[in-house]
Amino acid sequence: MNLLLIGSEPVDYTIAFANGVAANMPVTLVAPRARFAALTEALDPAIDLILMDWPRHRSLANPAFLARLTRLIHQRKPDLIHLLSNTALWLNLAVPFWRPIPLLTTIHDTRLHPGDRDTATLPAWAPRLMVRQSRDVVVHGESLRDSAAATFHKPAERIHVLPHPAMPRYADLARAKGLARRAPDDSFTVLLFGRVFAYKGLDTLLRAEALLGERVPGLRIVVAGRGDDPMALRDLMGRPERYDIRHRFIEDPEVAQLFLDADLVVLPYHEASQSGVLPVAATFGKPVVVTDVGELRASVEPHGTGLVVAPNDPAQLADAIAQMAQDRDLLARCGARARAWADGVVGPEIVGAQAHQLYARILQRV
Repeated sequence: MNLLLIGSEPVDYTIAFANGVAANMPVTLVAPRARFAALTEALDPAIDLILMDWPRHRSLANPAFLARLTRLIHQRKPDLIHLLSNTALWLNLAVPFWRPIPLLTTIHDTRLHPGDRDTATLPAWAPRLMVRQSRDVVVHGESLRDSAAATFHKPAERIHVLPHPAMPRYADLARAKGLARRAPDDSFTVLLFGRVFAYKGLDTLLRAEALLGERVPGLRIVVAGRGDDPMALRDLMGRPERYDIRHRFIEDPEVAQLFLDADLVVLPYHEASQSGVLPVAATFGKPVVVTDVGELRASVEPHGTGLVVAPNDPAQLADAIAQMAQDRDLLARCGARARAWADGVVGPEIVGAQAHQLYARILQRV
């Protein structure tokens, strides 16, 4: 089977997924030079990596880029093209020129998250058109299959579920650099990581911290990532001195250090499809507290990697954080299960093997 992957965003997902598939079959990956040139060591050497100059959405260089990409596809003659996200605007114009090669597209989010300014820059018709032009699509959970069918009006038999793979490159980086935990032994560090937009539930976390009072000695709350300014919600904080706010893009070594230092990773989301933070936390063996939105419960509860609480409920979140902090056996068990989940069920090679089987079924049907 001659497979061509096209991946621009999300970068960490693209790396983990391509590595997983490459462990099971030959893979060609086309990716943006600006994003991936410095990350080639994170990719399996078996991958045939083709870096291209990938213009921004508004660039007039896009037609020339699409022509180069289409020529490459005609030269390589893949049996199947797998587009690893449906959010690349200009690729919609090139898809008709790739036919009759079957196109499979991964949908990470079936609808726009509230306050997600990054994705909101993309015209609403663009991801829908890409799904419409794709023979088959992939989502990351059973509930998302139903959501995708309703949102994109795609036949259920054309919507397939592949788990979001674990993303071990930060844990690998920590080992390669010999990084170790720096947080004080008498502290309990809670990490909220990623793009801090309204749907991520930062306000719920701040209210939960205020409700905790002195129930968790040594409590530290680390909020790290770009997006909305957390200090705009300072009035919700119980004790502002507990907070370590890093409102910016976080470089890779700092990401690794943040997860090493965390005792608990929280995802207090108001709304979500799935999460890229969970597969990173699991590779570090970190327990989690998540809200019951999207696929978060289905990712956490069956595997015993943490606690699940109702969304928009600071009291429940505070109780869960306190329970984790006070029951170190529970904390350790959830952490061990998280690492086992990352190495097993959602290990990149395991997900890659499932993808290989899916490709074979699609081609057999074609």
